[in-house]
Amino acid sequence: MDSGVRKLMCSFMRMTLLVITAAIVCLGLTFWGVASMWSQMGVNMTLHGWIAYGLGIVVSVALASGLFFLTFKSARDGYDDIDRPEDLNE
Repeated sequence: MDSGVRKLMCSFMRMTLLVITAAIVCLGLTFWGVASMWSQMGVNMTLHGWIAYGLGIVVSVALASGLFFLTFKSARDGYDDIDRPEDLNE
């Protein structure tokens, strides 16, 4: 592999790790913000409530990721193309 390509791939990997780390930090800050807001309002969540909250987030992200994947796969594989009768004769 060429050294320029290797440097570019290393740069992309670093950027990807940076974005993933930033997303995890933002998620943690969001959890902290929600927990502190609820505690100021007098809402006490049990362990079961936090588990349900976390599972809801995981399921929502998984569903959104799956739908995005299907959208991009459909567009790449040509499932979204319109079949026109005049195109079949060419």
